[in-house]
Amino acid sequence: MRKTFKYRLFPTAAQRTAMQGQLDRCRWVYNQTLEVRQTAWQERQESLSRYDTAPLLTGWRAGDLWLVEGHAQAQQDAQKRVDLAFRAFFRRLKAGETPGFPRFRGAGWYDSFTYPQQKGNWSWRNDGRLRLSKVGDVKIKLHRSLEGSQKTLTLRRDRVGNWYACFSCEVEATLLPVSGEMVGIDLGLKTFAMLSTGECIPRQRWMKRDAQDIARLQRKKEQFAKGSPERRKTLRALNHAYQRATHRRTDFAHQASRKLVNRFGLLVFEDLDIPAMQSSGNRVINRGIADVAWGQFVQFTTYKAESAGRAVLRVNPRGTTQACSGCGAVVPKDLRVRVHECPCCGLKCDRDLNAALNILGRGLASLDSGPRSSPLLRGEQSR
Repeated sequence: MRKTFKYRLFPTAAQRTAMQGQLDRCRWVYNQTLEVRQTAWQERQESLSRYDTAPLLTGWRAGDLWLVEGHAQAQQDAQKRVDLAFRAFFRRLKAGETPGFPRFRGAGWYDSFTYPQQKGNWSWRNDGRLRLSKVGDVKIKLHRSLEGSQKTLTLRRDRVGNWYACFSCEVEATLLPVSGEMVGIDLGLKTFAMLSTGECIPRQRWMKRDAQDIARLQRKKEQFAKGSPERRKTLRALNHAYQRATHRRTDFAHQASRKLVNRFGLLVFEDLDIPAMQSSGNRVINRGIADVAWGQFVQFTTYKAESAGRAVLRVNPRGTTQACSGCGAVVPKDLRVRVHECPCCGLKCDRDLNAALNILGRGLASLDSGPRSSPLLRGEQSR
């Protein structure tokens, strides 16, 4: 399986300039490839593939010394990204979703480039530095050791100008001991997650912690003219404030998902349509959904479970709050009602706990009714 290892880079001023130059060249190739594919369709109704546009790069590099100074394989990867963007566009179009046509990338909106293979592109020096083709020997902080076979390396710049090396490695899965515990997880806004065991994961309001700082910097930014040094300095501070909230959210999702995967052999989530939930028009709810980042949490849990030999299921969320987990009767209730009381069987519990129990029940029912029956439930080690 593939696993990504991310490390902070500490390039010199000259190395920063070199990496920025690589970004600019890859962005130019990306935009030029996108323009060729758009023009071919608009003028000739011809749909070009990645293999149709790949030979164009040779001609572009032959006529432009500036491009020749860049890394050829990184520029080829930029063309691959255009193809992936079109594939995603057509996939969403076919599925009836809002497609989002591939867009040109302006300055500051292309933040990474990729070395698709190690040979001749990067190597490790005896002093611990990372030698990068077309860049030089860059200082890197190896806070943990690399595992497996290194496949690709992506150099990424964040919004505040820090650089990171992201290694994609092929590693062997590290299976955890078999666990017979199962859990249904109801994600919410009042409580981040309610488990079918009765335990809850409290919600952390990341953006609220930095809201005052962000608002102050937003007001301060508008006092300066666009392009002025003062505005750029304020924007950098504003990006730092947003980044702090993002890092807190990501760290929480990693820690919470790791605890669940270590404990439970089967985890069942609702298959939520988050974009549809955010189309309600209620700004408060939309902001809350974006802040809790359910999708990120489920994604982290899923890939951790895959590497640990755990099972993750997603079930239809329809009616999980209204149905009684004890007898199945439908008990209508609006958002203000926080306690589930069933007039049929007398069950009384928190509404989120009732939903979590229903989610677990649906997950077990889907295992029993189809070929997806998990070896974890039979006491066998997966993989």
